[in-house]
Amino acid sequence: MSRATSPIYRVPFRRRREGKTHYRRRLALLKSRKPRLVVRKKARGIIVQVYEFSPDGDRALVTVDAKKLRKLGWPAKRNAPTAYLAGLYAGKLAKEKGIKEVVLDIGLHSPTKGSIVFYALKGAIDAGLKSNLGMELDEERMKGVHIANYAKILKEDKDRFNRQFGDYIKQSIDPEKLPELFDKVKKQIIG
Repeated sequence: MSRATSPIYRVPFRRRREGKTHYRRRLALLKSRKPRLVVRKKARGIIVQVYEFSPDGDRALVTVDAKKLRKLGWPAKRNAPTAYLAGLYAGKLAKEKGIKEVVLDIGLHSPTKGSIVFYALKGAIDAGLKSNLGMELDEERMKGVHIANYAKILKEDKDRFNRQFGDYIKQSIDPEKLPELFDKVKKQIIG
């Protein structure tokens, strides 16, 4: 029987219709009975949270976003160093709450090799959390060396440099010194 002649049409859940939740994937994550490390890319940054399932609704145990990183002196952007530091900070806070192991929840993001969601997981693992994913990530990219090198190249063209790195300049941060700032903020997080 085709859909047109079928007397009953089953409407998908609202979040599925809107393209916000993949329920089969979510169920597989929940069956693990482990807290989820939820990584979400936003327009101007990244959010890393640790969620625990509850029948009344998921509970956020830890949340790290751009505001928390800015308090430490990091210019939070949507890049690999920011994702790593957010994951490291979230992992540290989760460890303090007694969480030992997490499962990565990337939502509807594609699991592309070298994606910033995996840098967030790497940060959580470096903070002491366990996860079943193993990956090879570029250490220089994690520290922001690629951003510093690009800033050196653009330094000659002032207009392009100011357009590309205007937010760094507003925050009085030299993009060429980003790897040094990364190490400083990482030490602050680790304590």
